[in-house]
Amino acid sequence: MMKTPTNTYLLWLCLLSVTLIGCSNPVSKNIKRDTNSTLHSKTNTKHLLYQQLTEWQGVPYKLGGTSKKGIDCSAFVQKTFIDRFGFLLPRTTAQQAQFGTEINKRELQAGDLIFFKTSYKTHHVGIYVENDQFIHASTSNGVMLSSITNRYWKNAFWQARRVSY
Repeated sequence: MMKTPTNTYLLWLCLLSVTLIGCSNPVSKNIKRDTNSTLHSKTNTKHLLYQQLTEWQGVPYKLGGTSKKGIDCSAFVQKTFIDRFGFLLPRTTAQQAQFGTEINKRELQAGDLIFFKTSYKTHHVGIYVENDQFIHASTSNGVMLSSITNRYWKNAFWQARRVSY
């Protein structure tokens, strides 16, 4: 068989395609989720959030941190949703603030995300538990439980979002 430019071109095209397909990343990262994750009761959600608080309480705040050596607010929220609900949220506060459905503060339920504007350019995120309480990674006290009725948080409140998980 005589090699023609067309045959050579097709061979190289096939080899290139196979190589590129083999080197590509999957389109999305699928995390194995509990098939009943969308059916978590409010009581179970609260219980899971308190478990996360117990496990992480006192871990210091560290901007960009993602471990028990130090964690920032959005990483703590992301880690909580992965650990307790098997659901992957975006990593940053700005990304999380666009995720889910915005809800009225009066509609808060366990597991809702709550956002604060703590300065002109700085935003903060936590997870609502119950009775005006939320868990978060505080810059001054690390992972803790706080009240949205506290004057600081009340004045800084920006928005609440519900995530379907």
